[in-house]
Amino acid sequence: MAGGSKKSTAPSLDGKAILYMSLLAFQFGLQPTLTRRFTPQGICRSTVILVQEVLKFFLAFAMLSLSGSKSSALEGWNVSTWVSVAVLPAALYAVQNIAALTAYQNLDALTFNVLNQTKTLSAALCCYLVIGRKQSQMQILSLFMLLFAALVMERMVSLDKMFSGPQDATDIPEWDSTHWTHGVAPILLASFISGLTGALSQKNLQSLGGTGRNPYLFSMELCAASVIILIASIFVTPDGKRIAEDGFWNGWTQTTWIPIITNSMGGIIVGLVTKYAGSVRKGFALIFGMLLSGLVQAFLQDVGVSKEQIVGGVLAATSLWIHATNPYVAPSDKTKAD
Repeated sequence: MAGGSKKSTAPSLDGKAILYMSLLAFQFGLQPTLTRRFTPQGICRSTVILVQEVLKFFLAFAMLSLSGSKSSALEGWNVSTWVSVAVLPAALYAVQNIAALTAYQNLDALTFNVLNQTKTLSAALCCYLVIGRKQSQMQILSLFMLLFAALVMERMVSLDKMFSGPQDATDIPEWDSTHWTHGVAPILLASFISGLTGALSQKNLQSLGGTGRNPYLFSMELCAASVIILIASIFVTPDGKRIAEDGFWNGWTQTTWIPIITNSMGGIIVGLVTKYAGSVRKGFALIFGMLLSGLVQAFLQDVGVSKEQIVGGVLAATSLWIHATNPYVAPSDKTKAD
């Protein structure tokens, strides 16, 4: 065997992998609808995010215990490493969660999920700037396709003008200001922070020699830091005064817990899909989730699906597939020499 090098292979697609991929598709596809339906507009968002992070912490702890790797994961753990690795990403993560929740409450499911995929674009940019990770030519093409999908979805690129010539401006529907300020802008902010947080986390872990850090432990570290930051922020933000006057659980109902639980489980499911199915197949699960969002919106809700959403969704799904199946391959030493 030449060189004796080992070629990495993707995990086999067994029953367990298919199960986790199906769960991820359903969670990803239904989460925007569940959040918008069961999270009241007037609820204090800080309380929702705080409870969600606490629940994620205990779920990650349970998974760490069940995995049988708790002892090895905690060996050598110390506060200084936790602060170095988790505090800055957790602070950004808290802002991301607030922005995402705001967008959840003001965008339909398909629009949210398509615009949320712009985090692939931000992740590629931030990983290149922060840790120098390059993209293949096909991946770069897919990122431009993703950006075009977002522009089509938001009618900033008119399909009618592209295929039918000039059109009267009055025939083009316009979103109200709330759609942009409380929907589009927050999800684009959350998507950008998602990419930045991922790049910073990876850089911190690598700089500390922690590339093999247990993912459940790291999730717990992020959640713990997020909870501390959120509690501290309550004392200096209007949310703190609101909680003091109205109480922590004001605006909550029993159904408010539904999207919190599903969102908390989503992070665990992503880790399981990555482990048992691989990152490429995780992208396929998200594509099916996007399709599910469209089906739910078309047949179970009154808003329906516009042609811009159909085209934007197809472009985003295609972009995700291209990006997942065409990773960057560094040139070999022989190629460099030539």
